[in-house]
Amino acid sequence: MNLLMIEDNTAVSEMMGMFYKKEQWNVVNAYDGEEALKLFDDNKQSWDVIVLDLNLPKVDGMQVALKIRETSETVPLIMLTARDSDSDQVLGFEVGADDYVTKPFSPITLIARIKALHRRASMQANNQDDNVADDFDVKTRTFKLNSRTREAYLNDVLIPDLTPKEFDLLRVLSQKPRQVFSRDQLLQLVWDYEYFGDERTVDAHVKKLRQKIEKVGPQVIQTVWGVGYKFDDSILPENPMK
Repeated sequence: MNLLMIEDNTAVSEMMGMFYKKEQWNVVNAYDGEEALKLFDDNKQSWDVIVLDLNLPKVDGMQVALKIRETSETVPLIMLTARDSDSDQVLGFEVGADDYVTKPFSPITLIARIKALHRRASMQANNQDDNVADDFDVKTRTFKLNSRTREAYLNDVLIPDLTPKEFDLLRVLSQKPRQVFSRDQLLQLVWDYEYFGDERTVDAHVKKLRQKIEKVGPQVIQTVWGVGYKFDDSILPENPMK
């Protein structure tokens, strides 16, 4: 694994470096936002996972995340933050983070999060290598989804720029139309581990997913107040633009 660690605290970087070495990962460290963006730009296609601190000198971590997402919608991105506030964590998801870890954190926990994101990204790459473009494993009246190509269509229009977590969330919901999933269920099914009741993770990703769906057609992700979310296109017209 090639990992870009963006952290201005050298003690944290050195501590994690021992754990990365044990995993036999190739790690490059950046200690401010400007250096991070240069390293990313110089090797855009080589990074398997990026670990990004929120509080960075020169260029803030949020701005770094935005710049990275302008280039790559899919590179797994974990944000480190010393701020334990709802708004900062939700904003991290808004700018494209796939996950966040609040300082102080357990190195073992961070390693587990990195492995989970890398595993999903590797599965996505392997699926894209299979030339089965029309093999849809989810098909409803107006929606179809191909797990091999990681593409989803609403009324035959591609839903654009889905991140790995947004695609996985959409797949889980659409595989069982009209079934209501609680936020805790979605955390376990999509994120592979417990978020200890942190429902903001689901809400932030649903918000971004809905924005992308609405670019191509009617909303199919419905809120069931007090319970969670469901996929339902049963009341939508088929191909309304035709």
